[in-house]
Amino acid sequence: MIASLSGVVAEISGGALVLDVGGFGYLVHAPASVLAGAVRGERARLLTHLVVREDSLSLYGFRTSDQRDLFQILLGVTGVGPKLALAVLSGLEPPGLRSAVAAGDVDALTAVPGVGRRGAQRMLLELRDRLDIVVDEAVVPGSALAEARAALSGLGYTAAELRGVVEGVAVAGASVEDMVRAALKQLAGGERVSVACAADSAAGRTDAGTT
Repeated sequence: MIASLSGVVAEISGGALVLDVGGFGYLVHAPASVLAGAVRGERARLLTHLVVREDSLSLYGFRTSDQRDLFQILLGVTGVGPKLALAVLSGLEPPGLRSAVAAGDVDALTAVPGVGRRGAQRMLLELRDRLDIVVDEAVVPGSALAEARAALSGLGYTAAELRGVVEGVAVAGASVEDMVRAALKQLAGGERVSVACAADSAAGRTDAGTT
């Protein structure tokens, strides 16, 4: 079992990278966020999962143990193979995926290429059990997430641009307006922020204007 690899990034292409480890090149498939952070010629360390099939051995690499754990959990979901599990983690970072599962947000998963509505519903149900997530009304409901996504779509953002964004800024008790405001900050090129931070920022501007 290959648990991790450390080496120099030799190539990046087609949803994978080649990691040169002691003169041996390992082809490692990885989520979009991992590929985006890799730089050719620089060193990288990836936590890995080896998928063994009759005709192939395939390596999958991740930045964190949380990413790898979720990949392994996704492989246990009915109808989900390595390619689809990787697509889910390319579209949703671990906190966003957990938020979508807790909220029962089907739309977040159908935004992932290859996931249909029925498959998304099945995935949500199975992941709730596997991740031991209890759906609570305190969590942002899926309807609110869908409303925020629809509002952003109305402003011209595509499904690809919105993938994982709303889930990433949602917190318990957030209003649709708060989520849209925080998502717009992120989409405008700023760092990922929480709804609470966006609300605090807005409150600060209000206080400044009244003094």
